Amino acid sequence: MSCGKCRRRLDSMEVAAETPHGCENTSDTEEERDSDNDVGPSKLGTKEYWEDAYQKELETFKEIGDVGEIWFGEESMSRVLRWMDKAKIPENAAILDIGTGNGAFLVELAQHGYTNLTGIDYSPASVQLARNVLQAEDLTDVTVKEVDFLNCEGELKGFDVCIDKGTFDAISLTPDNAKEGKKLYVQAVKDVLKDKGFFAITSCNWTKEQLLDRFSEGFEFVQELPTPNFQFGGKTGNTVTALIFKRVH
Repeated sequence: MSCGKCRRRLDSMEVAAETPHGCENTSDTEEERDSDNDVGPSKLGTKEYWEDAYQKELETFKEIGDVGEIWFGEESMSRVLRWMDKAKIPENAAILDIGTGNGAFLVELAQHGYTNLTGIDYSPASVQLARNVLQAEDLTDVTVKEVDFLNCEGELKGFDVCIDKGTFDAISLTPDNAKEGKKLYVQAVKDVLKDKGFFAITSCNWTKEQLLDRFSEGFEFVQELPTPNFQFGGKTGNTVTALIFKRVH
């Protein structure tokens, strides 16, 4: 799926109105930080939208074997895999794909040699689609679960790496209390990761500065992964942000 609510973001030279909660605003109150939901609510933030979308993709896959679109494109997966190689993530590391969608990233991870993989999604159609895609690739050892990540209540824990490509974006777009959803998401990532475990997030709605602020407590920033950039009005920015964090207690 392509992110219909992606917005262009400029780098730290941009005016405060465009990046209202960058590094220079670390003294903001919690209420002010929560006002960063400037993308507004969208149907992309509803379970109904994704269930309908993945039901259609499931039917298409059954008919012609097409897994559907890859969120952020194939390069988004390669980017994270390159980092995992450089970080020497062991092949038996427990890896969680948050919002697995059609399971395409699970396939890539498995084919890359990783053996302890779990994918979750709150859409039943997504889970069924991912399982079908994995089965077609003869990858029967990959676990896929129907789980609401914001309310998993200890069901998931002990992961070495958590990967998010667009799930936090979707949660940020929910019409039903996005402020609370973002808080629950951050806490859920804390809960499922081991101490010193890694969190890789790719976002089209949030800048590096906003993500650093959002994940400032309980996480240590590791690095930013290179993503496509653009120039506008003499300034340079990125259409997508990809960051790596480490869980710290």
